Amino acid sequence: MTRVLILTAVCILSLAHAEKGFTSEGDNWRFSIKPYLMATSIEGDASVGRATGVDVDVSFDDILRNLEAAFMIGAEMHHKSGWGVLFDYGFMKLGSDISGPMGGVINAEVRQGVLETFVAKQFTLSPGYWELYTGIRWWDNDIDVTIDPAIRPGSINLSVKEAWVDPVIGARLGIPLSESFTLVLRGDIGGFGLASDFTALAAAGFHYRFTEMISLDVHYKALWVDYETGTKGTPDYFSYTTVTHGPIIGVIFEF
Repeated sequence: MTRVLILTAVCILSLAHAEKGFTSEGDNWRFSIKPYLMATSIEGDASVGRATGVDVDVSFDDILRNLEAAFMIGAEMHHKSGWGVLFDYGFMKLGSDISGPMGGVINAEVRQGVLETFVAKQFTLSPGYWELYTGIRWWDNDIDVTIDPAIRPGSINLSVKEAWVDPVIGARLGIPLSESFTLVLRGDIGGFGLASDFTALAAAGFHYRFTEMISLDVHYKALWVDYETGTKGTPDYFSYTTVTHGPIIGVIFEF
């Protein structure tokens, strides 16, 4: 986690709007930062220990009802040579208290964080741009369950903490539709069996420029992962096969 915080501090320098040009010889870098919101839904299945094939079907309404904390931000910096660094981090914490079947209380808390850090090379089109990138996608999933039964004193605590890093390669395309609108398409794949068996992302949307320094980002994103560790049927087994998807709205601040 310390490495993630250091990486965040270094990379939070930007999410650059790729059409913004370099206006002088001294303009070697362009930077931007994008706080955003995502109407997240999660679908798939998970396995923990001997409990296998548990459906994961969490709608945006479910997440909103149980949301305790969330943080989402994107950033980029680009050099006029075309090289750049891309960064994105999304975190959410969900919590819920429900009544047990024989009385008592079951408290469940889920924390999920996804960090993306990429090195990119951007190429100019006429009009627009395209970009190749490669780097890592870091997943951090924590599940804590506390059962306070009514029939006996004490409580039962269950905890799962799984974190892994996937190598990723991908591309992004930006096509201006007008002076204000730019169509943006993005896709990548990763994992390759080194951590996850497979991970992929697909996104499509647009940027709308209000001023030289402020733009609106609206797009739809889907993020897949197929991860497995441990031996099936044993207490150390964990698998997570899901797609996290939903519309995103953010504001890009450029400097």
